Amino acid sequence: MKTDILIIGSGCSGLYCALHLPAKMQITMITKSDLESSDSFLAQGGICMLKDEADYADYFEDTMRAGHYENDRTSVEIMIRSSGQVIRDLLSYGVDFQREKDGRLAFTKEGAHSDKRILFHKDITGKEITQKLLEQVKKRPNIRLLEHTVMLDIISRENRCYGAAVRKANGMTGIIRASRTILATGGIGGLYRHSTNFRHLTGDGVAAALRHKVALYNMSYVQIHPTTLWTADQQERSFLISESVRGEGARLYDKQMRRFVNELLPRDELTAAIQAQMKKDDTAFVWEDLRPIPPKELQTHFPNIIAHCAAMGYDVAKECIPVVPAQHYFMGGIRTDGHSRTSMEQLYAVGETACNGVHGKNRLASNSLLESLVFAKRAAQDIASSWKRSGTEVWPDMSADLKRYENYEQLMEENKVLVRQEIEAAAAKDESKNRKEY
Repeated sequence: MKTDILIIGSGCSGLYCALHLPAKMQITMITKSDLESSDSFLAQGGICMLKDEADYADYFEDTMRAGHYENDRTSVEIMIRSSGQVIRDLLSYGVDFQREKDGRLAFTKEGAHSDKRILFHKDITGKEITQKLLEQVKKRPNIRLLEHTVMLDIISRENRCYGAAVRKANGMTGIIRASRTILATGGIGGLYRHSTNFRHLTGDGVAAALRHKVALYNMSYVQIHPTTLWTADQQERSFLISESVRGEGARLYDKQMRRFVNELLPRDELTAAIQAQMKKDDTAFVWEDLRPIPPKELQTHFPNIIAHCAAMGYDVAKECIPVVPAQHYFMGGIRTDGHSRTSMEQLYAVGETACNGVHGKNRLASNSLLESLVFAKRAAQDIASSWKRSGTEVWPDMSADLKRYENYEQLMEENKVLVRQEIEAAAAKDESKNRKEY
């Protein structure tokens, strides 16, 4: 199969990128599962927006402080300055953000934010955004969507990408040749026992990068979300209790029902405080109390959380719920520049699998959807401009030994091991560096 553009992944970054590529290009999008099984659909809290110039310095500082000042400052500036246009795009696609009574966009606040600058749709903002993007993509005749199609590996020669080897929905292997390939493969939650991610997201893009010596960055920077609903079922995906809940007034208690922490700390600091309290109390969780939130606000802003907790046997209007930290987001990944280009020619990476340093060591709440969309659009713009400069694209005479991909289960396990080892090696290196410094 041949295509102009191959996008691997169907989350918000891949979809938004496709929508900003020229209509003359033939685009093929493949996804490992069905079109709606991406972590973008799971994002609860919201998406940040620079409301006005007066908030720029504070928004920039909040992002930098949350990231322990290890953020790439240029990437942070690009993200914040681009937020207004991204939101205008989303509104044009029909995304229904919460509004005030007078029709103005409503903003909320989350942990480590100094002001209200987060737009939201109930407590299913990611689903609202990604569903509307998917609806737009399905209208485009130049975009082909292939579900249950797994990237086995990228195809490269002399540090130039020419597409990917894939496992089709019927179990057959094949090659999709592409003039440009965009990795939008999502996170790494499937590598962890406790994660808010879909289980099939196991860092496939990072594994391919490792096999082809594509540069990686900040591989040890894995974010743990401080509050997910505790369950005795170890196989169940961790259900996230949004940071917005704490932003609206929810409290955290120890086993004696005493408040023990500032709930609006950055995620890594709050996670550490919760884990320390659990160790002190010798418990598997702490308690979160949603009752300080006004009942009307609780019902309108967090209906999905209320419903899920009810299904698990908890009435959040009358009782506390048990919460525990779980793996949530990967700040590291495939190293990219401000246009989402990787170290390999004709290969781009966007979304959670990419790392341009915008988040630093710890992501600020509700920056993930924004960052994914901003740099996905910049990838599309870079591809469009370079396509124009290069003129007629030359399709390489490329073949691959598909026999190496016949044992699918073994390959997937090998990929998991590769990514785990890289994360562990990076963490050990960081620990060694810290010991020397201190």
